[in-house]
Parts: sequence; structure tokens; C-alpha cells
Amino acid sequence: MQNFLEALRTQRWDDHRYYHHSRINQTLHLVSAISFLFSYVMIFKDPAISALAGWLVAMTTRQTGHFFFEPKDYDVVNKVTHEYKEGIKVGYNLRRKVVLLTIWALAPLPLYFDPTYFGLFAPAADKTGFVRQVAMIWLALGIGGVLFRTVQLFLVKDVQTGLVWATKILTDPFHDIKIYHKAPLALLRGELIDPDIVRHRWDDDEADEVEEAPRFT
Repeated sequence: MQNFLEALRTQRWDDHRYYHHSRINQTLHLVSAISFLFSYVMIFKDPAISALAGWLVAMTTRQTGHFFFEPKDYDVVNKVTHEYKEGIKVGYNLRRKVVLLTIWALAPLPLYFDPTYFGLFAPAADKTGFVRQVAMIWLALGIGGVLFRTVQLFLVKDVQTGLVWATKILTDPFHDIKIYHKAPLALLRGELIDPDIVRHRWDDDEADEVEEAPRFT
């Protein structure tokens, strides 16, 4: 268990220091995290609403921060290139995210040609029913995306890495609120880049000094 928790802390720390320099990105992650928590609650009450909030709000804000606001030039803080970070990314790097988001956008398309979606649904009676069917497709895609990458990590790395990553993904909303709740205030002060991105490690509310050398994750 101790090894598992340490691996989880390492994945979280590397994700933060490599991919969350921008205060705009951090702020969007805060919005995303709150939206995901709403989705977590709604999945037990109305899975369709949960999926719509998760994909249209939480995922949109989160990925907007990564694609449009996070620096992609040489990382002088961590002394690595953007290509290096993409290559060692445990979860979905930007290339994998493009694939996932393309599938997300195209997944509802068969409903236009086949209202039963290959026999999975009864034809929608109205536009609301159609939207709810799209939402359920997206919900299945979200769950499938996590499971697919988890199993893939089992094969290309090891079982612990996959389980740690899945745990990180599911608990990221809670952790993002913890570490990024001050980002909007910093942004209002005109701070576009987090000056403390690797000054201290925030795991378990500790402030341990960390090395700036890249770590294979």
C-alpha cells in the first residue's frame, strides 16, 4: 500500500509540474473539478445529466486549458522539452487526447442514420430523448476511455501503474480543488504562470524540496 500511495503522489506531482504551469489552465481545472464533482453526484440520480456535465463542461474546460493556454516550448523550470513530456506522459497526452476527443465528437453520428444505435436504444421520441441518448453514449465512452488506458498500462508498464493512474483520474477533481483553489485570485493579480511550479512539493500538505531533474513516469 505504501508503494501504491507513493506512486500516486509521484504521478500527481509530475502531472502538476509538467502540465500545469499556466494560471489560466489551473483556473479552468478548478472549474472542471467542480463540474466533475457535480457529475459524480448526478451519476446516481441522472446518468445522462452527469455525462452532459462531464463532457460539455468539465472536459471542455479542462482540455481547453491544456491545448490553448499551457506553454509548449522548452520547459526551463523542469529542463525538459515538450516532446519529452509528451513521450513519458502516463495517461492521455495531447496526441491521445486528440484521438479521444475525435471519437467523442463522432460517437453520436450513427444515431443520425440508425435511431436505435445498432439496436441499443429505442428510437427517441423527441429532441430531449435524442440528447439523452447522446449523453449515454458519451457516458459509456468516458468509462471506456478510463478502462482502456488502464488496461493498456497493465500491458505496456505494469498493473500498479495502471491502477495508480485510474485512481489518480477518479480522484483528480478533489485534488485539483485542493491545489488550484487559489489560482483564480492569482490570475486576477495578473499572474499568468505559477512561479512556485516546482519550488515545493505539496503532497500531504508537506513542503519537501524536490529535484528539478526529469523523472521517467
